Amino acid sequence: MNMLDARIPSGPIAQKWDTCRYDMKLVNPANRRKHSTIVVGAGLAGAGAAATLGAQGYGVKCFTYHDTPRRAHSIAAQGGINGAKNYCYDGDSVMRLFKDTIKGGDFRSREANVYRLAQLSTNVIDQCVAQGIPFARDYAGYLENRSFGGVQVSRTFYARGQTGQQLLLGAYQALEEQIAAGTVVMYPRTELQDVVVINGLVRGIVTRDLITGQIDSHEADAVILATGGYANTFFLSTNGKDSNCTAAWRAYRRGALFANPCFTQIHPTCMPLRSDYQSKLTLMSESLRNDGRIWVPKKKDDKRSPREIPESERNYFLEVKYPSFGNLVPRDVAARNIKDVCDEGFGVGPSRQSVYLDFADAIRRLGLDVIRERYGNLFEIYKTITGEDAYKVPMEIYPAPHYTMGGLWVDYHLMTTLPGLFAGGEANFSDMGANRLGANSLLQAVVDGYFILPATVPDYLASVKPEPIDTHHPTFSEAEDEARARIDKLSGIRGKRSPDSFHRELGKIIWDDCGMARSDASLRRALGRIPELREEFWKNLCIVGGGEEVNQALEKANRISDFFEIAELMCIDALDRKESCGCHFRVESQTADGEAKRDDADYCYVSAWEWKGLGQSPVLHKEPLTFEYVPLSQRSYK
Repeated sequence: MNMLDARIPSGPIAQKWDTCRYDMKLVNPANRRKHSTIVVGAGLAGAGAAATLGAQGYGVKCFTYHDTPRRAHSIAAQGGINGAKNYCYDGDSVMRLFKDTIKGGDFRSREANVYRLAQLSTNVIDQCVAQGIPFARDYAGYLENRSFGGVQVSRTFYARGQTGQQLLLGAYQALEEQIAAGTVVMYPRTELQDVVVINGLVRGIVTRDLITGQIDSHEADAVILATGGYANTFFLSTNGKDSNCTAAWRAYRRGALFANPCFTQIHPTCMPLRSDYQSKLTLMSESLRNDGRIWVPKKKDDKRSPREIPESERNYFLEVKYPSFGNLVPRDVAARNIKDVCDEGFGVGPSRQSVYLDFADAIRRLGLDVIRERYGNLFEIYKTITGEDAYKVPMEIYPAPHYTMGGLWVDYHLMTTLPGLFAGGEANFSDMGANRLGANSLLQAVVDGYFILPATVPDYLASVKPEPIDTHHPTFSEAEDEARARIDKLSGIRGKRSPDSFHRELGKIIWDDCGMARSDASLRRALGRIPELREEFWKNLCIVGGGEEVNQALEKANRISDFFEIAELMCIDALDRKESCGCHFRVESQTADGEAKRDDADYCYVSAWEWKGLGQSPVLHKEPLTFEYVPLSQRSYK
């Protein structure tokens, strides 16, 4: 079997998913209870998959390191979820969402997977409404839509600035129904330590109880990882502080290939860093760019308050440079332009590293009540943190790490290169290419969790028919011993530096050298510094307490040890890809007007990396990308 066999069905793209489902093998309802499935992660993708497989009659174990699935990071998504319903009659369609997503990802994603995402988006909205998700509605009761970056239609369904929270509550209630029915068993405050592979098939996981420190094994016929992305490699990001890459990374160490790790998204509208002691950054939803206008003073280092600067002395730089899309250009384009004007000396705020997001025009045009109805909770968040009323003065915003398009390589069935191991949502690389369009993250999580994995996992079970196995198999014991040895090693170093001090330093290296702009020199510099810092980490780490108790410092250190390794792979991948595409901006590869310049002749492929051991160079595998329905072209949003 080709290691990168994507298993894409033949035939017209609009029929591929139906063809795939028709060809799948099924499991008799009476036999489903005989099969066990593990789901790691209880956000939208994980909770959706666990609930749906449980409703089908399979035995499911669901693991989360949170005390409840309601704390999964899906809750932090603000702006909305895309659905090609064309309720606004503005020219939208499945084909247009497909094209927008391919173009927004700068032609570095699979056409077949992206079309399926767009195709199922219409089912997703129906699913959410049936669950009771309180989407915004107009006066007549019809569902409202708004626009997001990189598109010229309104297809985003939303619940003020709390869409992720409402969707997660819907998934949570579906999950709780199955827990009550006995088909799903929940394991809170439990973190994956390793993936167990027996005779070439993934047959379970090893976990650590975060309350007692106990190491346990759990067997299954199939394992789903729905554990999110790795943006917290940067230390400062919009992700929750617990968000990490450990589950996906431990799978990579066991043989699952990792795809496009250098494709990391920097969100353009976030609250800027205000203190050297800050531990995370706060997202301000992209939806705000529907009504907010981004500008800087035309004069460098202008110290006047924004309301003292007349219109004639303001530079609405995105509207000037991209008249067709204005402030709603894709995230990578907006973020780079914001960085550029700040680097040129036009930034505002105490650090001069932010720009204004101004709602004065929208309030005059629509009225204060309309803006409050659309974005009220976001304005409240901003005021709570800054003390400023964004209804009266512009917000100050600056780009921040937010999302990762890279992830475990998966085929059309969302199975990794390890048979029996599936990855859903942000944990896989599947749909977003080199840049994710806004409101597609929630869409992918729901599509993967409710619609794709509940179809492809049973096909795997019916096709492979895994042999019965239990945790007494010696491979489980070996994996448990390795997990204990790692925990003991971390807690026994007895150095002088805290886990956070190492993570902060690592994050700054990645932000400076592999952030919004990368160069050959910066990436080589990072690849020299990361191993040195990792070596110090394993010699000079200080953890108070042991591994048989609640120990958050130990939890952090365990995750940071993986961030060191993925940071190195991010830089290796970025150095190898000598083109610019989407969020991967190599300064050596740009057009005359500063846009990303792709090299389709040499780099029109998915980079899938194979682990060869610590200190050994990973091996690159390439999955060629073809574009039959959306022809390759230079992106333009002007």
